[in-house]
Amino acid sequence: MKKQLGKKLIIASLSAAIALSGGLTALPQQSHAAVSSSAFKSKADKIIKLGNKYLGRPYKFGAKTGNTSSFDCSSFVQYVYQQNGIKLARGARDQSKNGTKIKRSELKPGDLVFFSTRATTKYSASSVKRIGHVGIYAGNNKVLHTYGEGGVKYSNMGSGWWDDHYVTAVRVIK
Repeated sequence: MKKQLGKKLIIASLSAAIALSGGLTALPQQSHAAVSSSAFKSKADKIIKLGNKYLGRPYKFGAKTGNTSSFDCSSFVQYVYQQNGIKLARGARDQSKNGTKIKRSELKPGDLVFFSTRATTKYSASSVKRIGHVGIYAGNNKVLHTYGEGGVKYSNMGSGWWDDHYVTAVRVIK
């Protein structure tokens, strides 16, 4: 009996607090934010899942747009995003101009990450010309991309070459 009375008091207190505060107007906004975050994660998961389908697919510099028998870095990124309803430019430098620039500390799976190459390190760190490679951030400091031997693969961008050559990132999933 005491437990039921206690529950009724808690419910009555919560109801009174809700009524005095103007109702539940904050809940739909919180719910909307959760849906947006959930939708972002869902889209990113689909992009990464499709990219995984091509693991090991050969790298070919200048691969044709839409070709899935081989990819270069930007054709791979362009293809998997396009298949998920997001149009991107063709080259890595142009893809860096799509979406919203974000800090490295703000990376989420599905973001585009850009790197310099031996040929592009001569340009200043703030120049778009420094960008020579693009990949998909997959979480846990992993980048899904294609380059050289092994074709489409994951690399660790938390240390070594990939860490040293990181340039910038953009978010294209909305």
